[in-house]
Amino acid sequence: MANIEELKSFATQVRRDIVRQVHKVNSGHPGGSLGCTEFLVALYQEIMDHDPSFNMDGIGEDIFFLSNGHISPVFYSVLARSGYFPVEELGTFRMINSRLQGHPTTHEGLPGVRIASGSLGQGMSVALGAAQAKKLNKDHKLVFTLHGDGELQEGQNWEAIMYAGANGVDNIISTVDVNGQQIDGSTDTVLNMGDLKAKFEAFGWDVLKVAEGNDIEKVIEGLKEAKQHTGKGKPVCVLLTTVMGNGVDFMMGTHEWHGKAPNDEQLESALAQNPETLGDY
Repeated sequence: MANIEELKSFATQVRRDIVRQVHKVNSGHPGGSLGCTEFLVALYQEIMDHDPSFNMDGIGEDIFFLSNGHISPVFYSVLARSGYFPVEELGTFRMINSRLQGHPTTHEGLPGVRIASGSLGQGMSVALGAAQAKKLNKDHKLVFTLHGDGELQEGQNWEAIMYAGANGVDNIISTVDVNGQQIDGSTDTVLNMGDLKAKFEAFGWDVLKVAEGNDIEKVIEGLKEAKQHTGKGKPVCVLLTTVMGNGVDFMMGTHEWHGKAPNDEQLESALAQNPETLGDY
């Protein structure tokens, strides 16, 4: 268990990794990655009981599914710095024959990746299968997922959400990154989804809100509370309010950095705002 200052330093290094990965290949998705940094650092460094030696079946450990797979830069950085594969491999992001493709895939055998998640809306369905398998196997560990708020415009999510509530899949904690942005603009402009809390509750979920999703202490508190709600007959949803591009001032709060890489000057500015803490790859 790390202390809060150590976790903050970890998150700062992850932000450096994110912008360096996308800058090198002039492609990738920095905005959502930066916004979800605290969540994934908290999850892998504090919340989940997981084994970096990695077994695809994940028996006897908590497992995680990234549904909004385009935020792979943050996922890869946290996996590497949590011991799943060498940190130096981050330098191969999006390159030909790299295990670190732009959207995570399984056929490269990258430790920590259990599903391909380039096509949005599918992660919940897979995670529910894993959660029910754990129940059948008398495995009392949990399944965690992450979804974008814009991603919830995909209909398959709601089939899965309805299924989870109807079947009392109470060993899953699904977090929604509520940053209010997606590739074409704000979520309210593209397709206003109304009251997400009320929607999940109508489908039989237990819903918690974390209003400060870029405060790692608040994230940890929220996820620990969510764990206390598992095993009580309802799936658990965490609505995590974040800022897209968090930690890099010119990327914050706008959809324009959903899928755009910084140029050399912008990279220099981003790195200056996030000093090296754990050592660059």
